[in-house]
This record gives sequence, structure tokens and C-alpha cells, in this order.
Amino acid sequence: MPKMIVSIDGVVIKEVQLTKDRTTLGRRPYNDIVIDNLAVSGEHAVVQLTDGQVFLEDLNSTNGTYVNGKAVKKQLLQDGDSVEVGKYKIKFVSEARAESFEKTMMVKAGAGGLAPAVAPTPLTPPAPTSQETQAGTDTLRAAIKVLSGAAAGREVPLTKVVTTIGKPGVAVAAITRRQRGFVVHHVEGAGNPTLNGASIGAQPVALRNGDLIELAGTQMQFVQA
Repeated sequence: MPKMIVSIDGVVIKEVQLTKDRTTLGRRPYNDIVIDNLAVSGEHAVVQLTDGQVFLEDLNSTNGTYVNGKAVKKQLLQDGDSVEVGKYKIKFVSEARAESFEKTMMVKAGAGGLAPAVAPTPLTPPAPTSQETQAGTDTLRAAIKVLSGAAAGREVPLTKVVTTIGKPGVAVAAITRRQRGFVVHHVEGAGNPTLNGASIGAQPVALRNGDLIELAGTQMQFVQA
């Protein structure tokens, strides 16, 4: 199925599969794609699936919606189109290309299941090849263990290229898998997360086994095998 891949400053932070007839985008937390940025209107735009085609429509947003650098009111999206909303870029991936990518980039997850890699587009950091992904999966096994809050004790395996943690609209950080390890950076929300007590900004910071992350009052630990 088609998907939207959201990035900021070249770093992929999330991907959303277009499973509904209407997928909303905006700053308010009830949107399907939440972008917590003052340049984004509460209800900014909507993506509509009609007879196998995907249309993007601006909902009279304050700062406008752009496709490949041009302001649009309603636009038929083509594979590879770049939607710009504030400082965020959203890459549209058509259904055929998304299915092809998922078939070729499936890798074995640590728990024995299958998990798709995240970034099919040549954003920074670039998506690894299937051989690089498999090699990375064989040598890099890591997880985030929740230490406090309602989800205390839960472990989230880091099997994707990018894993986002936190609450959209409140505080979100992203953990990115690289060839030689993992990095974390702040994505959105008020107040930066901390790593071992030090504030994390938009620049990626390397993670080491046992590092403590605190985000929106929740403590987590990075565990690498």
C-alpha cells in the first residue's frame, strides 16, 4: 500500500501507511500524521485515496502546503513527490514501489519474526542495501527497556532503521540504526529528552549499552547485545 515518509533535516522520523480513504495531517494530536510545529496548522492537509489515485489537499492552512517546492491547493501525488509542510518533508511512495521495497528489504528480527526496514528513499542517512541490512541485523541487536511509568518492564526491539519513541504532540525522539551502532536525537515536542542526564538536541548522539534516556517523564534504558 502507498505510504508517506516524514523527515526533518534529512533524518527520517516516521512512516505512515495510507490505509484509509482520508489521512489527515496537522499539529493537533487527533490527526493521523501529527507534526508538532508552530508552522503547521491544527488541521493542515488531507491525503485522499480515490479510485487507486492519491490526492493531497490543503485545508486552508496558514502557511500553505507545497509539493516539489510549489504551493498547491489540491494535487494528484506521483511516486517520489516531496510534500513540504513547515520544515518537514514528506516523501510519497506509491503502492507498487512500497510493496516492491517491503518484499526486498524484509530482514529477520531478533525475536524470530520479520520486520521491514524503514527508509526506501535516498534521504540522509541513506537506506541500507539488503546485504548491509542483513549484516547489520546479524551483528547489532538492541532494545529499549522502559524503566518507569505504566509500561515499566516492557522492551521494544530496535529492528527498524528508525524507531520513534514518546508521544506525538507531546515529546518524540528517534533512534536510528547505523552500520556501527545506534544514535538518538530529539524530533518534536516541548523540552528535550535527556541521555544520562544531559540534554539531547536535534543532532544525533551515539548510544552505548546501559545508557539511560528520559523522555516526557519516562525513564528508558538502551540495551545492546
